[in-house]
Amino acid sequence: MATQSLYRRYRPRRFSELRGQEHVVKALRNAVINQREGQAYLFSGPRGTGKTSTARILAKVLNCQKPVDGEPCCECDSCVSVDTGTSYDVLELDAASNNGVAEIRDVIESAALSSPGRHRVFILDEVHMLSRGAEAALLKTLEEPPEHVVFVLATTDPQKVSETIRSRVQHLQFHLLSVADLDEYVRWVISDAGLEVSDEVIERVLTQGAGSARDTLSALELAVAGGGTLDEPVSIDEVLEALIARDQARGIAAIAYAVQQGRDPRTLADDIVRTLRDCFLSLMAPELVQLPQQRAEIIAEHGKNLGAARVVRAMEVIGQTLVEMRHAPDARLLLEVSIVRLSSPSFDDSNDSILVRLQQLETEVRELRNRPTVTLPPAPVDPNTGRAKVGGRVAAGSATTSSPRPAPQTASADESSAPTTSNDSTQTVAPTTPAGSPTAAKSPAEVWPQVVAGLKPFAKALFNAASIASVSDNVITLTLPNESHMKRCSEHVPALQQALATACGRTYQLELTADATASKGIERPTDRPKKKKVVEEVAEDPHKPIDPAELIEGPAGVDPSIERLRDAFPGARVVTNDKN
Repeated sequence: MATQSLYRRYRPRRFSELRGQEHVVKALRNAVINQREGQAYLFSGPRGTGKTSTARILAKVLNCQKPVDGEPCCECDSCVSVDTGTSYDVLELDAASNNGVAEIRDVIESAALSSPGRHRVFILDEVHMLSRGAEAALLKTLEEPPEHVVFVLATTDPQKVSETIRSRVQHLQFHLLSVADLDEYVRWVISDAGLEVSDEVIERVLTQGAGSARDTLSALELAVAGGGTLDEPVSIDEVLEALIARDQARGIAAIAYAVQQGRDPRTLADDIVRTLRDCFLSLMAPELVQLPQQRAEIIAEHGKNLGAARVVRAMEVIGQTLVEMRHAPDARLLLEVSIVRLSSPSFDDSNDSILVRLQQLETEVRELRNRPTVTLPPAPVDPNTGRAKVGGRVAAGSATTSSPRPAPQTASADESSAPTTSNDSTQTVAPTTPAGSPTAAKSPAEVWPQVVAGLKPFAKALFNAASIASVSDNVITLTLPNESHMKRCSEHVPALQQALATACGRTYQLELTADATASKGIERPTDRPKKKKVVEEVAEDPHKPIDPAELIEGPAGVDPSIERLRDAFPGARVVTNDKN
């Protein structure tokens, strides 16, 4: 005699034995206690979450002879007959194989008959598989059933159930069990059945169960049958690590190994998408990840390394591959191509791939901006010109790195106050204060480039051509190219004084001088009187006598009026009248 499976042996017989469906239990028990049970229910949810078991418990409590607080006693003849499947009050029908109009008509005809118990319960499993004609035949009876009839419809895909049916039933949705509930349930089953299973195997059983109580107990039974061990599944982590490392060869090798171990490419792709979803949830909402603690940490690390953009892109590509696999002659080839595209962006020139790469670049740029920046010291300034030395920063950097700075020597007051001269008698070096000192005053020559750069655009253009000729006490002498330039600069002297006072910490007076060596251009005499034309003189005074010397004598024997006519009409012939 075959041993009864664990999921059948530990099938819930009371509402209190259901796990993870407290909202359903509360609604049904309150309806039974208050005698307000409905005549049509729709139970929907993933496989292995207790839909059929709940329907049987509801059938038992509706016909139980001694119900206690909305729970069946499981001892009366009615409860025992329901458990053994011999009750005349409960009729189960698999709508997946009995989905025609004839089968539904049989159900309608039997619904009109009386039964030994108080209620006659019809359980239709996988009701979304009914044909259109069968749904239409069921509608009228489902809307107005006999008073003693209760319909319980169960489905894993409620979207395929027509709206007309869903509007006539009370819809209760079943959920997948959490990892904590499944772990507690599995350990209770192991203890009650006297099994020996290690904690490592329990974690793998919970992972394979994926929230379904029936699938979890089936995996546990397989582990027990294997001597307390479970076959090592093909690891999806190898595929994810190949995507993280952008290693095409590693990804193809992982798929090849999985196929060699007997995995179907379609189920493998489905497992990859499910794992990628867990990676996405670990980034967006870690509390929604239904995995053991150790596995959840690994998935979170994979999600962090991939990034949200790449995870979403991978789910889209492999999801589209799953759709294309339905009619593909070689499903493995499509999966390999999708892995290569995801692990090597250069092979994928789609808009989505380009957007993902741009998002990755934005993330890297954002990280670079958050890193501490290294500021370079200001470039050395030539005190004679007030401009930065060419290559001065490199020379200063090499000097500081190649040779150690000599230790400062203390000098007397007389030595510190005396000017220091070099070998060249024309060059004088003034004592300087440390630039890093908070009270160190900067000379105008040092700050001159920064001061000019901070002026308004027009003033900046003017003073860019200026140079500091000398600095004496509180007076700064600026040399400008010419007199015209100096006049224009004089209008912006107050702004320059304010900028120098801010930069140097003291107020200076400015003197502007023109460069004496600059070319003054062509000088024109200004005292030469301007000679007026005859026309201008006549226009000013028509009665003024005209100097005959300024008149021009025309050619003799030529009438000016005739010449004007000839010019106006070229080629014309002039005829003179000698009679007058």
